[in-house]
Amino acid sequence: MARMREQKKQLKEWLSGEDWQQHLPAIAALDGKEAIGPLMSFLLLGGEMTARAAVALGAVVAALYAHAPEAAREVPRRFMWHMNEESGNIGWGIPQAFAEVLAACPPLNKVYAAVLISYLIDLGRDDNFCDHALLRRSCFWAVGRLAQAYPHIEAKARPWLIKGLCDEDIVCRGMAAWALAQLPPSLESAPALRRLADAGHSELCEVFDGQRLRQYTVTALAQQALAAQ
Repeated sequence: MARMREQKKQLKEWLSGEDWQQHLPAIAALDGKEAIGPLMSFLLLGGEMTARAAVALGAVVAALYAHAPEAAREVPRRFMWHMNEESGNIGWGIPQAFAEVLAACPPLNKVYAAVLISYLIDLGRDDNFCDHALLRRSCFWAVGRLAQAYPHIEAKARPWLIKGLCDEDIVCRGMAAWALAQLPPSLESAPALRRLADAGHSELCEVFDGQRLRQYTVTALAQQALAAQ
């Protein structure tokens, strides 16, 4: 137990510093089965620590898959459980971690990308849609992050991201616009993005750019996405 507490403390110190990315190789080299638990607990801390822990989980799980693929497969299964209402959890940080793990580990992405995208698919019934607005914001970011690594998800994700531009939660609309900007350009997205860009929403969205969290208004993200089409 003492060794585990010390490892958790070390992980937190590494991820708290400005040079956190330099520690990722050392984190990936740890015993993955032991590092996953502490890193998942950091997802609840919020802000940049959530984002950094998600990136670190990606590195750890990718390294784990190389020598223990079944143990690595258990991680997205845990994510799915945390996103399930029956678990009693809200799932804070889980979409970000899900995206980073799939981005870092292509074999897992082949199996679980559809699950991550499904949190945005609202069929009205018998679906996997995330109906918690605050959590859904991170689901939009997660699909955008996945698109950075795997542009081929465009056909599956674009219709639901376009629908997200009219989400009942205005911040979700901005996050959907950011995610669309990560896909290959398409005029299909332009009309809805134009309407959002012209709506004048000043609500702030937090976007992790791979290094730090940055804030943009919904309007600014829509304008950026529109310019990228």
